[in-house]
Parts: sequence; structure tokens; C-alpha cells
Amino acid sequence: MNILIVDGNEKEASDRYINMGMDTQFKVYEKILKNNSKKKINVTIIHPSVYDEYLPIGMNLDDFDAVAWTGSLLNIYDETRSIIKQIELAKELFKRKNKIFGSCWGLQVLVTAAGGKVRKNPNGLEAILAKNIKLNEEGKKHPMYINKKNSFNAFCWHYDEAESLPNDTKVLASNEKSKFQSISFNINQSQIWAVQYHPEFNPQWMAGLMSQRKEILLENNIYKNSLDFEKEKKIFENLRGSVEEESNYEDVLDVKMHSLELSNWLNFKD
Repeated sequence: MNILIVDGNEKEASDRYINMGMDTQFKVYEKILKNNSKKKINVTIIHPSVYDEYLPIGMNLDDFDAVAWTGSLLNIYDETRSIIKQIELAKELFKRKNKIFGSCWGLQVLVTAAGGKVRKNPNGLEAILAKNIKLNEEGKKHPMYINKKNSFNAFCWHYDEAESLPNDTKVLASNEKSKFQSISFNINQSQIWAVQYHPEFNPQWMAGLMSQRKEILLENNIYKNSLDFEKEKKIFENLRGSVEEESNYEDVLDVKMHSLELSNWLNFKD
């Protein structure tokens, strides 16, 4: 299977991760897809916000069986050139028969390209854990959530959310922070699954993100104080805690369970 990963970030954002000794978002995505696929996959990563000619020489958009779209530090309503290029790319992909998975920013690009709208979330920043995401009846029967619990926590980081959705979109899951935590829709011959959270992230990577953005997290009251911040970061760093702590975090400490949406997507045959 040939998979295209679309990196949503500009170079400066990716460099921040590298300078912290972390994987970039596109590298995190590549690793989880390779770990979760039941068969060998060939991954090509493109960077439309970095390069004008972003496809490798000799390749075109018809060469891929599936497309995954990463997160990003961008805000889609800013409508900068790098953002518009990604929206146009999504529209081109919709003209082909594709299965497409979008995480966070990926959801926002795909929704916008298909005629929906994205806004700054009036409920503010949702970060580190998206809590108590609940599947609705559509979600419970959707193939994205085979073997997933009906209520779960997931890693996240986003200021924005979908405000209106493309025609005939199915909403699959919601929580108190956002009613569009998970959606699916078809456009032309393409089938889109998208989530506002990040099933591709892992605990150690999130601990690194927390270190990078500690001040932002405290300013936005994601943690009451530095003690609470350090306690949770340590759980993600060490992958262990008290029995009670481990049960509270089982949705995200169990990487296979946390990334189940991606496993189901990779192995789904329509």
C-alpha cells in the first residue's frame, strides 16, 4: 500500500521539535502508521507549506492508495499562502478515489476544502488530553471505532474547531470542549475520516510537547500549577505511576488502544 503523508507544518514549526530532540509531527505519523499496518506500506511525505514543488520527481497524486494529514501550528482562517496551498491540495485529492485520514489540522483543512468552516473555539485551548470523548450512535457503528470504548480520552492540542461541516457529514463523537471531535464524509470518490484529536501521538512525545509549551499550558489553566503539570508529564515520560494513575490514563498509555482509529483506517476495506 502506498500512503501519502501531508505535513501540515511550516519548516519553523518542525524545526522546533527537532531542536528539542523530538520527532516532527510527520515522523510521528510515519512511525505509527508503519507500526499499525498489517501489511507492508510505502510512505511518501510531502511538505506543501515548505516547498512549491512538493511532490517527488516522477510521482503524482494518482500514485497513492491512502492519504494521512498531520496536525499543524497554523490557523486556517489566516488564509496565508501555505494554508491556501494545502486547501487546494485537498481539493485535488478529492477528485481522485482516496481514503483520507485527518488529525486536528488535517480535519480542519479537509472540512474547509469540502465547503465547511473553521473557527477559533469559543471554549478555548484544548490541550494534552481531550477528555470524555463520547461516541454517538453513528460513531458506535462506524468502522473507525471498531473495538474502541464508547467513552475515552485522547491526546490533543488545538485552539480551533469546525464550525460548520460539509454536506452529508456524519458526526461520530463529541465532548464538552467540541461537538465535532470526530467526523466522516464522502466527496466525489474520496472517503474522509477525521478527528480533532491526535491518535498518532504517544506518551513520550506528549511529554516533550509539554516541556516545550509549559508556559502556555499554565497560562491557559490546563494545569492549576507546576506541580500538577510535572506530575502528569512524569506519567507520560515514565509510562508508569500508581495503580490508580495507570487506570486513569489507560486510554493514552496503551498506544495500540490510543491509535486504534488509525489501525482501523489502515486496514479498512470499503
